[in-house]
Amino acid sequence: MAQPSSRPAHLVHVVVVSYKTAALVTSLLRSLQNDRANELDRGTIFRVFVVDNDSGDAEILEKLVADSGWQDWVTVFKAPKNGGFAYGNNLGFRHGFEGEAKPDYFFLLNPDTEVRPGAISTLVDFLDEHPGAGIAASSCEDKHGVLWPFAFRYPSLASEVDHGLRLRIVSKLLIDHAVLKPMGQSPEQVDWFPGAAMMVRRQVVEDVGGMDEQYFLYYEETDYCRKVKQAGWTLWYVPGSRIMHIAGESTGVTGEKSLRRRLPAYWFESRRRYFVKNHGLAYATAVDVLFLASHFLGRTKELLKGRGDERVPNFWADFLRHSVLHKANRSLSPAQEFKPAQIVRR
Repeated sequence: MAQPSSRPAHLVHVVVVSYKTAALVTSLLRSLQNDRANELDRGTIFRVFVVDNDSGDAEILEKLVADSGWQDWVTVFKAPKNGGFAYGNNLGFRHGFEGEAKPDYFFLLNPDTEVRPGAISTLVDFLDEHPGAGIAASSCEDKHGVLWPFAFRYPSLASEVDHGLRLRIVSKLLIDHAVLKPMGQSPEQVDWFPGAAMMVRRQVVEDVGGMDEQYFLYYEETDYCRKVKQAGWTLWYVPGSRIMHIAGESTGVTGEKSLRRRLPAYWFESRRRYFVKNHGLAYATAVDVLFLASHFLGRTKELLKGRGDERVPNFWADFLRHSVLHKANRSLSPAQEFKPAQIVRR
């Protein structure tokens, strides 16, 4: 057992957004239960708020919590609609601010994760020691225990060209613009990281609010991290905190489940929203034009090498349908975000 902590106790509000992932959430909750006593010894108290995004799993999860005797630290909330990942996390933010005891930190966890011992307190300690840090994220390992040591740079015109061409010489020239960023064994500032396991300081939510619910899924954490960074906070990858993450297990869009699967419309819509919202229509248009040109050249190269298998069905038709190159796709709906000030006290 860990030695008792000398620091004051901190309250962490863990938010898990689930859609038809009751089995995964069960494994996650069990991993949290296994670490509760150790976290408490280190001065960390956490409560879990599971948002079922109207998938029909709320009753299953409520029964699990009741049968396991976890009612004192786990709450299951049935959302009135499936509003997406940002929507679900905003419900979690709202719940944290509605309580009498406001959490010091929000820990956003994907349902397809499991925490490793001390993962939560390690992030709490780091944020305590770095008051200018707004968000800290855990390192990830896969289901076999193999480390996945990466964070991300912002998507850009250069990164889209690199991804499309897939030429070694171009990739070497644009290495500092590649979205995927290899990480070392020490904490490091980054642009953004997956929403699978990131801890957000309460003051950040008070400062900038929650996520943009106009993103249904994908790019919402990229957009949110960018907003937090622009507000003057730093974002950190903290490898000493470790979680297991089965990439794509909860969505099927990435990871093993994604092979030969058509991408959903919301992936293209989120990508378009990110570029238009953060860079403007002219930049987003240039990105799409160069995306098409570079992918055409990259695809031609693959065909000449005899690699004619297309991994993602209907990709080009779907991309063009949702591109800003179509006039109907050039307007941008206003952001819809949670603000703590929206909560009216009775």
